[in-house]
Amino acid sequence: MKPHRGTLILVLGILGLVICGPRGIAAWIMGNADLKEMDSGAMDPSGRSTTNAGKICGMIATILMILSVLAMIAIFAIFGLGAIGAATHR
Repeated sequence: MKPHRGTLILVLGILGLVICGPRGIAAWIMGNADLKEMDSGAMDPSGRSTTNAGKICGMIATILMILSVLAMIAIFAIFGLGAIGAATHR
């Protein structure tokens, strides 16, 4: 039976929330893979709760990263269109 990576996944999920969103994607993907292996009996299930917590943190970090990117695109589009409009009304 393979050892679980629950602590690593949790750390990546927390780092995704605090510092860098792409680490949240890694936590989400690794968490899904490890939970599937735990369900099939190929991985030590003692780290299930830690792995699941890391996966959830990774999901939240990924969603927040996507929302912030969309907000930045919207802000740049609004200010960009405002600058173009101001330049054409001279």
